[in-house]
Amino acid sequence: MNLRESSSTAVRSLLGNKVRSGLTMLGIVIGVAAVIAMLAVGHGAQQAVTGQIQSIGSNLLFVIPGSAESSRVRMPIGSAQTLTYEDALAIAQPANCPSVAGVAPEVMHSVIVVYRGQNVSTRLYGVTPEYALIRNYEVAEGEFISPAHVNTSALVAVLGAETARSLFGDEEPLGKNIRISNTAFRVIGVLAPKGGTGFGSHDDMVLVPLTTAWARLGRRSVHGGTAVSVINVQVLDERLVGQATDEIRMLLRERHRTPFDEDFTIYSQADILTLANQVTGVLTIFLGGIAAISLLVGGIGIMNIMLVSVTERTREIGIRKAVGAKRRDILSQFLTEATLLSIIGGALGILLGWGISQAIAAISASSGTPIYAVLSPGAVLLATGFSIAVGLFFGIYPAARAASLNPIDALRHE
Repeated sequence: MNLRESSSTAVRSLLGNKVRSGLTMLGIVIGVAAVIAMLAVGHGAQQAVTGQIQSIGSNLLFVIPGSAESSRVRMPIGSAQTLTYEDALAIAQPANCPSVAGVAPEVMHSVIVVYRGQNVSTRLYGVTPEYALIRNYEVAEGEFISPAHVNTSALVAVLGAETARSLFGDEEPLGKNIRISNTAFRVIGVLAPKGGTGFGSHDDMVLVPLTTAWARLGRRSVHGGTAVSVINVQVLDERLVGQATDEIRMLLRERHRTPFDEDFTIYSQADILTLANQVTGVLTIFLGGIAAISLLVGGIGIMNIMLVSVTERTREIGIRKAVGAKRRDILSQFLTEATLLSIIGGALGILLGWGISQAIAAISASSGTPIYAVLSPGAVLLATGFSIAVGLFFGIYPAARAASLNPIDALRHE
C-alpha cells in the first residue's frame, strides 16, 4: 500500500467518525494554538524591548556608581555616590578619552509633580543640553534646556509626552507653571513620544537643568566634587566602544585613586540589550514549554482514540491480512491516520494561536503597554513539526498493535 492509498483510507476512516475525530484533533488544536500564541507574544515582547533600548541612543556607555559586584542584579542608579560632575567633565576632554564623542551627566530623583488638581508621581532628571542629542530625545513642542538655563539655574522644565498628557490632558502645557517640591517651574518644552513597555517608559519624566536640580533638590559632595547619578557617554564609533570603555576606566581609577577596586561600573548598550534578550528569551521558552504540555495531552488523546479504532476494526484488519496485506501496510495505514489527525489539528492550531496572540496584543495596547505579536517562520515550523512528531509518537503503539494482530484471531473477533 503506497502513501496515496494509505492517505485515502485514513481520510475515509476519519470521516466515518467525524465527531470522534474532531474531539481528538481538539487536543492538538489547543496545544499548537497555545504554543504559537506564547511564542508570538514572547518574540513580540523581545522585539519591543530591543527597540526600546536601541531608541535611547547609539554607541552609548553608561557609567554607573558602585562596583560591578553591587550592580550585578540591577543598575543602581543613584543608589551609590561615587561619580561626580567633575568626572564627567574629565571624560569629555579629548586628551583624556579620545574615543568619546559626547558626555551628559544626570541626577535622578523621584518626585510628585502638581498642576492645579492633578498630581503625578514621576522621575525628575537634572540634565545638561547635551542630554537630548546623546540620548536621542526630540522636542515635539517648545525648546530643550539650553546652556543659559544651566548657567542661571533657571526654574524651567521639559516634560515627557506621557507626563504632559497626565498633567494637562488636551490643554496646552507650554508656558504653564507646575510645582515640584513646592517650587514653581515653567514648562518650556514637551518631548516627542518614544513609547515603552512593561519594562519602563521613556515618556514618563520631567527634565530640569542640572544646576537647578542641585539647588532645589539637594547637592551631595563626593571625591571633592558634586555627585551625579549616571554619566551618559556617546562613543565616536561602534567599533570604538571597547576602547572608550578602557579609556574611561583608566581615567576614573586615577581620579578616584582606586587602581584595583573600582567604585563604578560601565555598561554598554550591547550589555543591556544582551541582558534584556536573555530575560525575555528565558520567559518565552518557559511559556512555550508550559504550552507544549497541552500538546502532549492531545497526543495521549490520539493514542487513546487509535487504540479504540484498532479494537473496532479488528475484523477489518484480519480480512486485510487474509487477502495479502503485509505488516507494513497495516502499520502505515494507522500511522497515517494518527499523523493526519495531528497535521490537521496543527494547521487549525496555528490559525487559532495567531488569533489569540493578536487578541493579547490588542488587550495590551489598550492597557497602555503595547506588545506586538510576532509570528516567526521558525515558530510555525516548530509547532508543525512538534505536532507531527506527537502524532507519530503516540500513533506508533496503536499501529504496531494493529500490525501484530494474528489474522485468524482477528477474523474470529466479534
